[in-house]
Amino acid sequence: MRDRRGRSPRPVPVSRALGELKRRIAPETPLAEAQAAWPGAVGERIAGVTEVVEEVDGTLYVECRGAVWGQELAMMEPRLREILGSAMEGPAPREIRFRAVN
Repeated sequence: MRDRRGRSPRPVPVSRALGELKRRIAPETPLAEAQAAWPGAVGERIAGVTEVVEEVDGTLYVECRGAVWGQELAMMEPRLREILGSAMEGPAPREIRFRAVN
């Protein structure tokens, strides 16, 4: 496939192409938006031990690896909610609840 000038298109990194595809096919729900924004909002370390699993009436439920993480993140909840809300286009969650899983 060539452009109007007869040149071949430049290759696109797979990670970028998959990210664009993921954004296009993701459902437009508060949960999907929170799941997409979570890693960038909270950072690699927290994202590595957590998973956004549910949204019910404005409350976001996040599973985390172990009770200690659950307690620490619960204490950080107001700040995490603020950061996540800034990263989301839609309304921010009213509350984030953390559940420990092993």
